[in-house]
Amino acid sequence: MIPIEPDILHPAENLPTPEIRSSSVIDLNVLRFRLSSNLEEFPARSYFTRFADDDTPVDFELRCIDTDRDTVDVSSIRHLVDTTVRAKRFTKGYYRGPYFGDPVYLITRNREFYVFGRSLEKIVWPYFVKYLLSIYAAENSYLDLKAGGFVLPGGGTLLFGQTGGGKSVFLAQACMAGAQFLTNTHTLVKGDMAHAVPSAMRVRRDVCFGELIDRHGLPPHIEAGEYISSPDVLFEQPAVDAARIRNIVIVNSRPEAPSGFRRVDPSTAFSFLDQFGLGVTTYGLKDDLIAHFGYDLQRYAEHYKSMKEGLSRLCENARCFVSNIDMMDARVRASTLSVLSASGS
Repeated sequence: MIPIEPDILHPAENLPTPEIRSSSVIDLNVLRFRLSSNLEEFPARSYFTRFADDDTPVDFELRCIDTDRDTVDVSSIRHLVDTTVRAKRFTKGYYRGPYFGDPVYLITRNREFYVFGRSLEKIVWPYFVKYLLSIYAAENSYLDLKAGGFVLPGGGTLLFGQTGGGKSVFLAQACMAGAQFLTNTHTLVKGDMAHAVPSAMRVRRDVCFGELIDRHGLPPHIEAGEYISSPDVLFEQPAVDAARIRNIVIVNSRPEAPSGFRRVDPSTAFSFLDQFGLGVTTYGLKDDLIAHFGYDLQRYAEHYKSMKEGLSRLCENARCFVSNIDMMDARVRASTLSVLSASGS
């Protein structure tokens, strides 16, 4: 295991230590991290569905100190804040992409992360989960991908696409038609095996999910208009942890464009996944990753090269499709799942 580079950290001055009132070991299948807070009930816990025993060894620790719950003199910790690009953005209230809020102060102590601020649930899933997955992948030779997935008798299918492109509907309709749920938004890949990253599913009331929300009485989530559920409850069958990858589907649901479900060559799939599939690219983590490598350009370049080579092999070894279909249509859905289940190249 490669340690987080110590030369980007501040000396180990004493940190403010408010009482930790809640703590959970989050099980993300191939990695685990401890999520602690000075809040009695930390809302960020609702993003997760799988928890390990409290004494389970962890890969990382994330300690979230809510400064509304316990007074912390921010001026006393400013000089301890990390000097990374991400830490500087946090102090300005910019977290990642569309996620922003109050200033947050990040202090790293090797594999422990301390964050001080308000409403810290807003950065646990939008940033830290993605960051920890990217670091774990870099240390353990996984591909960190933004992908949903399900399993049919012929093997696993990974779903990629732009935000709002229809991945969640495709995934939900496949699972309601009998496919086994694999993963919602994050996948770690090694060789031809996809490893799930368990999480809660967040859905909105629409033609696909409205009936499911009512049938299962799903509770509202942190964000207005969202409801939350374990996939096991939503699809009424246990999820699987890993599957051999057979298909790659780029979901591009555009009603104004010609409909169809067609094969594409691996190079076309690779070009799309390079920008919309790799976690470091999709989530804007390049500054975080190079900081992890101690700003060593050679190490960063070698890792990025290995990611792209692994992604290319993945596309070469799978059957690649582009989808612009109505998965709500029973006949279309059955035909599509039949193609994905079929044997042969």
